Amino acid sequence: MEDTTLTLAEAFSQADFIVGGHGSRRVKVLQNVLDQIDGELFSDHYGNGPLIEEFQQQMADVLGKESAVFFPSGTMAQQIALRIWCDRKGVKRVAYHPLCHLEIHEEDGLKELHQIESLLLADKDRLIRLEDVQALDQDIACLLLELPQREIGGQLPAYEELEAISAYCRERGIKLHLDGARLFEITPYYEKTPAEICSLFDTVYVSFYKGIGGIAGAILAGDPDVMQESKVWKRRHGGDLIGLYPYILSSQYYFNERIGKMELYYEQAQELASLLNACHGIHTLPEVPVSNMFHVHFALAADEVEPILVQMAKQHDIAITSYLNKTSGNSCSFEYSAGDRYGQAPQDKLRAALEWLDQELRKQVR
Repeated sequence: MEDTTLTLAEAFSQADFIVGGHGSRRVKVLQNVLDQIDGELFSDHYGNGPLIEEFQQQMADVLGKESAVFFPSGTMAQQIALRIWCDRKGVKRVAYHPLCHLEIHEEDGLKELHQIESLLLADKDRLIRLEDVQALDQDIACLLLELPQREIGGQLPAYEELEAISAYCRERGIKLHLDGARLFEITPYYEKTPAEICSLFDTVYVSFYKGIGGIAGAILAGDPDVMQESKVWKRRHGGDLIGLYPYILSSQYYFNERIGKMELYYEQAQELASLLNACHGIHTLPEVPVSNMFHVHFALAADEVEPILVQMAKQHDIAITSYLNKTSGNSCSFEYSAGDRYGQAPQDKLRAALEWLDQELRKQVR
């Protein structure tokens, strides 16, 4: 194999065709939006004004909830939702998956800022099941479910399991919160609307920079009294900036632009996963994706896989990832999400690159 001094990230950025996501996060993500907007439009002002209020109502309608509040981040929105449920029940304890975003990516914000205890349900390598909730031996205010469960490849429970968990929580007075950062991306698999899925939950959070591809921002939706209380906590958290309009405008623009493409992204993810699973020494998790995202695992260490992917990008102008994570044993992985860029790569070129990848891996994997 030809030696190269390029890093994987450099080779990725230089390839003509990058088959994941919507594109690089450059300023043009906002510029494309502002080019379509009347510059004399009034911005929002400390969480008020038609700009933010109309978008909040649009999203409340989409999610099938009476009210919605725009937040600058999902981290803020979800901590606030759980705080409200804990205060209302008088129990400062919630339950969620061991690999929940609040547990592994937020520097214990829920515990340090709100003194809320978390109970971790299920083994980290599998989804939460009804039996896990039924086995709880401590009272909790709220159960958080993440759909899809990102850290284990974006897996999803059967819809009937969701319905059963929802019914059980309502019977027991446990509030159910949805971490729906990628909610829109799972609607093709469930063959349900966002509102139908959200009807199982008391509160729901959605993100606008993942499958939607906006700059940043999140919506928290639920009953009007809960949302009114969340506005108070939003102010306490410093989330009421004088103007959130760059985030609001980009969220609304790209939502309207891409919400109708979720089925396409889902089909593209399934197609690529099938091609990758046909390569020697590669398997995806899940084997058949249930959304536009999945994890790709190599039966080789990262330092063995990286030069192969660099050469694929140089020789075939096809790049599938800019990084590799070390996993257990002599293996590595990365996360893939299908978006606008997948369809921009010529299919013959993509397939030729993956056939070459298969051949190179066969030389390395015994």
